[in-house]
Amino acid sequence: MDQARTRQQADTAVKSATARPDVTVFFDERTSSAQYVVADPASGKCAIIDPVLDFDEKSGSTSRENADRLLAFMSENGLELEWILDTHPHADHFSAASYLKEKTGKPIAIGEKVVEVQKLWKAIYNWPDFTADGSQWDRLFADGDTFSIGTLPVKVMFSPGHTLASITYVIGDAAFVHDTLFMPDSGTARCDFPGGSAERLWNSIQKILSLPDETRIFVGHDYQPGGREPRFESTVAEQRATNSHISKCKTETEFVAMREARDKTLPMPKLILHALQVNINAGQLPAPEANGKRYLKFPLNALESSSWG
Repeated sequence: MDQARTRQQADTAVKSATARPDVTVFFDERTSSAQYVVADPASGKCAIIDPVLDFDEKSGSTSRENADRLLAFMSENGLELEWILDTHPHADHFSAASYLKEKTGKPIAIGEKVVEVQKLWKAIYNWPDFTADGSQWDRLFADGDTFSIGTLPVKVMFSPGHTLASITYVIGDAAFVHDTLFMPDSGTARCDFPGGSAERLWNSIQKILSLPDETRIFVGHDYQPGGREPRFESTVAEQRATNSHISKCKTETEFVAMREARDKTLPMPKLILHALQVNINAGQLPAPEANGKRYLKFPLNALESSSWG
């Protein structure tokens, strides 16, 4: 039995190392967010990762332009959607997961620790009737869970630190890390949101960087330092050697001190209080009230320790 399990694990590792998904990025300039269509070239099956539902905080207007762009791309290229995946409840944009499920009927998924994020923000929003059990998604992934996109093997890695619920999707030779690592010239993600932890982020990054050197790393944001063109792809080897935070911080203690000092200087994302009430609900907008209008709710002074910007 042990020998059979060992052979199965070895076969899975070989398949993951040799499988190479086709990855197409869609950049949302408004939020500097990367959305991905990840396709299996052998079967034409695909998944969407971290789709954006457009929102203009000045006018309160929403739009489906980004999500519809993903749907059009799949249609034009003959791709069949299998999964709609989020890496975590985002603090800087609305998730389009529920809209895409409505349009396609395909399942939406996120990490199982989203329940802890729901409980935390349920209290912040004073939302007593909110259901904080993760039932808004079709599947909640645990660390080490596996599934497939066509013939592509997928493994889930629990990657907390930026949030309580962050996960990484390792799809063949590609890892979708969202807010853990950024491109090497931008370093790592902040950890000062409610439930964040620089210690946990360090450990999550070490696990990601233990993947094979040639593993492609796809990030969730790019803020284009120095005004360069947006970039989203690196490798484990590049990150380990040149990441502006990881290559300089050789120990957890050094990293935590650097990360926490930096976080104290950062203002909160401008959409954090808009976005979390939507994203802990799988991207569902608030229900219309008696007049047919939808309303967001803002807790005042809930994030008082943050820097103003």
